[in-house]
Amino acid sequence: MSYKLYQHGFIPMKYRNLYIAASSQHVGKTTSTLGLVTAFQRMGIQVGYCKPVGQKFVDVKQLRVDKDALLFSNVMHFPLDHAIHSPVILGPGATASYLDHPEKFDYRERICYASSVLQASNELVIFEGTGHPGVGSIVGLSNADVAEMLDAAVVLVVEGGIGSTVDMLGLCLARFRKNNIPIVGVIINKVHEDRTEKVRHYVGGVLDKLGIPLLGILPYDQSMILVLIKTVVEAIDGIVIYNEDRLYNKVQDIVAGSLIDKEDLKGKDLLLVVSAMRVDAAIEKLEFLSHLVGQTESPLSGIIATGHGAISDSSIEYIKKHKIPLIRTSLDTYGSVLKISRIEVKINKNTPWKVNRAIEMIEKNVDLSRLLQRLD
Repeated sequence: MSYKLYQHGFIPMKYRNLYIAASSQHVGKTTSTLGLVTAFQRMGIQVGYCKPVGQKFVDVKQLRVDKDALLFSNVMHFPLDHAIHSPVILGPGATASYLDHPEKFDYRERICYASSVLQASNELVIFEGTGHPGVGSIVGLSNADVAEMLDAAVVLVVEGGIGSTVDMLGLCLARFRKNNIPIVGVIINKVHEDRTEKVRHYVGGVLDKLGIPLLGILPYDQSMILVLIKTVVEAIDGIVIYNEDRLYNKVQDIVAGSLIDKEDLKGKDLLLVVSAMRVDAAIEKLEFLSHLVGQTESPLSGIIATGHGAISDSSIEYIKKHKIPLIRTSLDTYGSVLKISRIEVKINKNTPWKVNRAIEMIEKNVDLSRLLQRLD
């Protein structure tokens, strides 16, 4: 039996399992899950975590686990066990293998085992979904299938808007309702401040008619979409030449060497992407502009030098002085910027400011008491 902590003690909860689903990828499912798990823990509830079906994985001690499970083990301080916290990984080739020989796969048994272990030691278990509600359908493990299997209530996370948000809600709710899965609330993410009340009025009104609570609206936060230099290096297959210890610098914006102007100096954590043959000219211009405005610190968090070409000693001196990571890549400038623009901005264990911000946003903007009441 699961319990909810109130002023007068513990009260049984109807749903022991809570499934966090999203309308699509990159909507804020991990952000919301992370915030909910931490908020419930701070309320005195013993919470377990599981990513039942994963796609993006890492190898930990020769075992594959979902990247999100690794993040949560770091944040929640539990020893990571793939069988409990990441029971199914649908990596490359997994679906074809399943379709050829479905009898060889015990996916459902693995997920049910993980749930039973977590329920035995927790008052509430939060399961993080994968992609949109239909992901995993090909192996019988769509988000709706898994939530039904776990007898879990669902919180649905959607991206901010009005028309597009309501359209996506319609599609997603239909998938879960087909399986008779209770939707206990909706969280709307990435809403600009000037549109918050409008979204609350119109989307909240639609949800009211459906009998589904709008649990909260999370603000659009620029810091949540920042990438790290380390991630950029991996995306462009770069080679770090100087200041490798600064690969965890953040990137606020990208500037091209030929387009640097005084306005750029108002920002910080800029990534300079420039042809190797133009690095000297770009740094010279940057130093000149900095002198004009009386700025002593460099606004650069990194430099990507594309293609071939030598870099002068004076530029290297500037790079060393300001401890700027210099990365070389065989790609041209356009190709580098294109690769960087396609980087998936995921919250992970290397972005602690995102972890802290996720927790803060949930605690400030989501009606946790109402959510707990819906679990009764």
